[in-house]
Amino acid sequence: MADAVSPAPDPDGWRRAADLSRLRAEGRAIYTGGDRPVVLFYRDGEAFALDNRCPHMGFPLSRGTVEDGMVVCHWHHARFDLRSGCTFDPFADDVPAYQTRIRDQDVFVRPVPVRDRRAYWLRRLHEGMALDVDLVVVKAVTALLGLGASARELAAVAGLYGAENRDAFGPGLVSLTAMAHVAADLPGAIAAMALAQGITRAAGDAAGQAPHRRRQPLDRPDLDAATAGRWLHRWYAARHREGAERTLVTLLATGASAATAGDAVFAAVTDRIYADVGHAFDFTNKAFELAELVGWAQGAPRVLPAAIPTSVGSRGAEESAAWQSPIDLVALVRQAEREVAAALREGKSARWGGDEGALAEVVVREAPQAILAAILEALRGGATAVQVSQAVAQAGVWRLAHFGVSNEFGDWDTALHTFTYSQAVHHALARGEAPPEVLRGVLHGALAVYQDRFLNVPPARLPTPAECASLPDNGSELRARLLEAGNAQGQVDEAARLTARHLDTAADAEPLLATLVQMVVREDAAFHTLQMCEAAIRLWRQWEGAPAGKLALIALARYAAAHAPTQRAFAQTVSIAERLQRGEVLHEAQAAEG
Repeated sequence: MADAVSPAPDPDGWRRAADLSRLRAEGRAIYTGGDRPVVLFYRDGEAFALDNRCPHMGFPLSRGTVEDGMVVCHWHHARFDLRSGCTFDPFADDVPAYQTRIRDQDVFVRPVPVRDRRAYWLRRLHEGMALDVDLVVVKAVTALLGLGASARELAAVAGLYGAENRDAFGPGLVSLTAMAHVAADLPGAIAAMALAQGITRAAGDAAGQAPHRRRQPLDRPDLDAATAGRWLHRWYAARHREGAERTLVTLLATGASAATAGDAVFAAVTDRIYADVGHAFDFTNKAFELAELVGWAQGAPRVLPAAIPTSVGSRGAEESAAWQSPIDLVALVRQAEREVAAALREGKSARWGGDEGALAEVVVREAPQAILAAILEALRGGATAVQVSQAVAQAGVWRLAHFGVSNEFGDWDTALHTFTYSQAVHHALARGEAPPEVLRGVLHGALAVYQDRFLNVPPARLPTPAECASLPDNGSELRARLLEAGNAQGQVDEAARLTARHLDTAADAEPLLATLVQMVVREDAAFHTLQMCEAAIRLWRQWEGAPAGKLALIALARYAAAHAPTQRAFAQTVSIAERLQRGEVLHEAQAAEG
């Protein structure tokens, strides 16, 4: 087979790639003068040029079979059109094609791919999600990030696809939104893996599902927020999805802001107490976050309606016996709800002298009557909605950080639900005007923390600086050991010690955050693990340097270690995509390993 390396290109970028007579005789030649090997095929008086690496997994197309205008890769039998490089098999990608021309006895190639790479990979991202083929999605994400696309841009593309191709906002879109937030502040390879985790989850959730049917707004441009809010309460009480969706899209059509729409929707969601163990509120908040990530004007009408069926049909804790016996928590919280508006009015003229940490201690340790009384007293004393919601979120992360491993394994998620719910309430209150109805969510979250008290009997002891003194004080060594701890089961306490030591001795916590995310996203992580990862990191960024921030990262380390290792099939998929992006020859590595 002829190999050719051109000297200098001509002014138009054409390079001599092969001798025509030899190419005609041998049928194919390899040109290696560009940034990648190009295979030339000769058929019926024409020369065709393709990237020599099969886009599926990198096998040389020069070793394939050419017949009837197609080249067939011999590794996985993907078939490509010889002229355009387009594939007939959706698991593979189109192979880059190049222009050729014959001049006298020489074949020239212009080693610039014919198709626009960015446009192509955006299309493949859509196709990969539609096909629910992880390798296609991951290759698209890796390629697009390499071409300068941002995590936010790709999450927006994937989020719109997921919202419109599944009837209800589900765990996949929650995972996508969470990982988009996490990826935004991470170094390249870890960011790509986190984002790919989220996008593949959104694709998997939509696979085989009925698409969301968009409802039309009412033919009236004057729907005010107060009326929309009253209607939403009515529709949620009746579990009437059609009425709730049409009311929401009508409100959005008036140009309602995220704050206005959020106050109306979350007021209705909190009609039920801690609905669906917090998922109804949490998923709705993530829908708002995704709409904001896409861009409110475009994203809100396309994303938010999908959150309605998730929340309008939910079941509240008032429908659960656990919240009514042995203490009737429902009666207690309903009474406290009626006092919120008056407490806020009284607090307008006051300045709170307390702090979130002390209030969190009450939520963690006291009886339900005392918890509710403390929150109402804080509001009367001038505490803001955001301050009391921060305190409850802090109490939620305390439960996780001190989770006793003698509990059933599934109870990790019991504590997680309370934490992520409390975080969602906090973010929703920060977005809007914090009306009394939405503030009910703080009361619900506080009693959910109370309900989880048995998970800390006894509370797991967290490492003290003295107990960690024997560990290295070198950040890179601590991070390496933290990743190693995730390679064996049951390393919950070791992960906590290494994390605490890093926070106590290293000046910069950012590398630790990246390592903790890597611990999560290298695994075949469950939906709840991705939730935990985002919630803890956002809490750290909010409370960086404070004890509560440290607690959040220790909780994440313990949770991640408890849920590792897995088979890591997803990490293998990401590794293949990254190696193909670098131009590595996978089949030769496989042969050497064999």
